Amino acid sequence: MDITDLRHGTVVQGRNVDTSTTREQQRQKRLTRLVVILGVPLAWIWYREIIGNPVSPGLPSIVRSSPELSLLVVLLLLMGAMTLIPYLGAGKSPHTMLRPSDSNIRLADVVGADATRREAIDTLNLFLNHQLFADELGGSPRRGVLFEGSPGTGKTYLAKALAAEAGVPFLFVSASEFQSMFFGQTNKKVRSFFKAMRKAAHAEGGAIGFIEEFDAIGGARSGMSSNSSREGSVGIVNELLVQMQSFDLPTGWQKMKGKWTDRLNSLLPVNMTITRAKPKTANVLLIAATNRAADLDPALLRPGRFDRIIHFDLPPHADRMQIAQYYLNKKSHTDEVTAEAIADLSGGYTPVRIERLLDEALIISLRYGRRAMTISDVIEARLITEVGLSHDVGYHPDERRKVAIHEAGHALTAALAGREIHIASILRRGGALGLVSHGDADERFLRTPADAHSLIAIALAGRAAELQEYGEASSGISSDLAFATTVAAQLVGQLGAGTSLISLEAAIMPGAGNLVAKVLMDEASRTQVDGILDAAADRAACLVLEHRFALMNIAQALLERDEITGDEVHSIVSTASTAAAA
Repeated sequence: MDITDLRHGTVVQGRNVDTSTTREQQRQKRLTRLVVILGVPLAWIWYREIIGNPVSPGLPSIVRSSPELSLLVVLLLLMGAMTLIPYLGAGKSPHTMLRPSDSNIRLADVVGADATRREAIDTLNLFLNHQLFADELGGSPRRGVLFEGSPGTGKTYLAKALAAEAGVPFLFVSASEFQSMFFGQTNKKVRSFFKAMRKAAHAEGGAIGFIEEFDAIGGARSGMSSNSSREGSVGIVNELLVQMQSFDLPTGWQKMKGKWTDRLNSLLPVNMTITRAKPKTANVLLIAATNRAADLDPALLRPGRFDRIIHFDLPPHADRMQIAQYYLNKKSHTDEVTAEAIADLSGGYTPVRIERLLDEALIISLRYGRRAMTISDVIEARLITEVGLSHDVGYHPDERRKVAIHEAGHALTAALAGREIHIASILRRGGALGLVSHGDADERFLRTPADAHSLIAIALAGRAAELQEYGEASSGISSDLAFATTVAAQLVGQLGAGTSLISLEAAIMPGAGNLVAKVLMDEASRTQVDGILDAAADRAACLVLEHRFALMNIAQALLERDEITGDEVHSIVSTASTAAAA
């Protein structure tokens, strides 16, 4: 194989791959060793049979001749076992070893995130052909790779796919499993895990280790007091740093051969000494996953340790289409449920959430006696997964109308702002008495101050509608005010949309744990937030007054049917605007 074969972005496999060659060599060595180890005792047993003195298994004759002595021996063995049992697994590596046949996941099942997948394949090819890479180019293959991204973005999924494609053992462990109630055993478990990886790599030609939630043991050591316990974070991180450099350590068998070589050399003249065999570096790839890479100790991320970070981002629209199509191929659905429709409805979703969304839609379809999900099932599933199940509260008639007016204010203002409305409801979902679900008509990654002002106006429109129709606002506006205040604080303290470009988010202020607190503690910034909220409240009041006819029609539709779709909201607003113009 030529080194240029590694450049095509596909997994290089075959009999000539370094890991396959090493695996075959180790298999032959194990067979030879097994023949030698079993041959000697079998020959001895056969010899005893020939001379008429066969080997008899069991306790020695002196013990068998005395029942009391036999009982004493058994009791002593039991007492010793009971004493040792609590300590037997104290320092044992807590990993679970998976073979390639244990997993049905392959790289073909990793859809979307092409750049991330390509980077992972490059890492895998260097792992599989580590000797070729070192001999022809003089390079050092990666030993540690950090998968960093939000929960559910596919870090563990991709790691299992890589291990299955590599055809080597996959040692999976959660970082919290390293913790032990016995002093010193946490570090010992870490050492045992790395030892198990080296042992598997020497036996199988390579091994891939995976540590889930790595920040639990790899957190930064800064801020630790000088007299802190070495068993704590400082000691664990130090152990990790040492073990990341341990892949070239000799195995137990190599140590024993080296020891006997040294003893023989001590008896031989200098010109006749035996050359010690150099230990081979274990072909190990350690993958760690975390969603808080910023909290890791910087020493773990330097070259030679976790020197490559692969980011897992939320999938954009094109990737969501691929992910949705992958799952739709496995799930029963009508023709109206397309990958594009799912991608449109799942903005900001991780791959796991997309699968959960479709599973929830199937549950809804079964509830209504259908054998395939419809697009309405998907929309309902989205509300359930994001907000919660809907149920009728049993409002007093006056409260029911007030909630309808409130939600109609939100829906009207969102429609006038050009937002895509998914549903408007006066049924209770989660902690909300009603809701209007809306979002951007097109997927966007940037926000402008104008967008933020529109969101604040939409949030305050429920209050404006209540004030207009009842002269006062109910307690239902509390969450709206909290959201509006948060967005206004971001404008002033984070995005430079106020009178100053100073970022209060960057400030370290005692007693201010978040951005909103920092903004409200600063008098000038607080005044600007008040101004933004007052302007948005006036804007919302003008909109609900100018379009009162549409407001009341939306409220009436909610009173009649409890929930209406976004298309119905837009139709009501459009019809009312046409009637007003005429």
